[in-house]
Amino acid sequence: MQHKIWRPLGLLSPALSAVFLLLVVPVCFVVVYSFWLRAPTGADIPAFQFGNYAKFFEDFFYPSILIRTIRVALETTVICVLMGYIPAYFFYKTETKHKSFLLLLVMLPFWISFIIRTMSWVNILGDTGLFNHLLIKFGILDSPLALLYNEGSVILGLVQYLLPFMILNVYVSLEGIDKSLTEAATSLGCTEWQAFKEVTLPLSLPGLSAGCLLVFVLTAGTYLSPMILGGPGNDMIANLIFKRVIGTLDWPFGSAISVILLGILSIIVFTYNRYLGIAQIFKSMQ
Repeated sequence: MQHKIWRPLGLLSPALSAVFLLLVVPVCFVVVYSFWLRAPTGADIPAFQFGNYAKFFEDFFYPSILIRTIRVALETTVICVLMGYIPAYFFYKTETKHKSFLLLLVMLPFWISFIIRTMSWVNILGDTGLFNHLLIKFGILDSPLALLYNEGSVILGLVQYLLPFMILNVYVSLEGIDKSLTEAATSLGCTEWQAFKEVTLPLSLPGLSAGCLLVFVLTAGTYLSPMILGGPGNDMIANLIFKRVIGTLDWPFGSAISVILLGILSIIVFTYNRYLGIAQIFKSMQ
């Protein structure tokens, strides 16, 4: 009996050790740092106090960035749902022999650096970029539009980055649905829309919700898109952490902000697990 218990643990020990050393230990260091003091000289003093957390909530400037982060994450998630479900449903229904090639095109952006993909929007939406150049050349505009360095351009860059995640999550969930169920629904008198609404959509919700969770969490923790495509007033919480830790070397306060973000995301994941279940994510991937 003991042999059966220790064998799986032995096989899992390399992966568990990596997770412990590369994830658990760094997070513990961040939590400990969040209680330290920042001396006027710039030194970090070991302590156990909640001044860094109080500093975050005393000035509305910091919570406003957190609220903006959550709002942008929600907007990005909604757009990815609206734009991602349709192609995923098309892949599920189509019988074309080029289906594998079309799926490969969806995964193609993963082969290109996220930084390059984000920087490309500067050449497309900038004052001298492709979009404004064409509008001015054809006489539609006399002066370029301000398409960059605002919240809209940040969301556009995030959607470009995260849309494949949503499409693939939904598609995998749809692919696990037996098509004979919709055929049975239509044979009993349902229209195509009724069959989709009553059969396909409910059965695809695990993949859709998993995609929403993934997109929301990745958006809330990103800093590259706001840094490149956002203006001075479009920082997200990860940019604030970056500036505090790297810019001013204020590790205690930056760690406190990181713990606050981690806590909020943990509450969201816990809520998801409470009502939908984390296991649904893995079921949608089978």
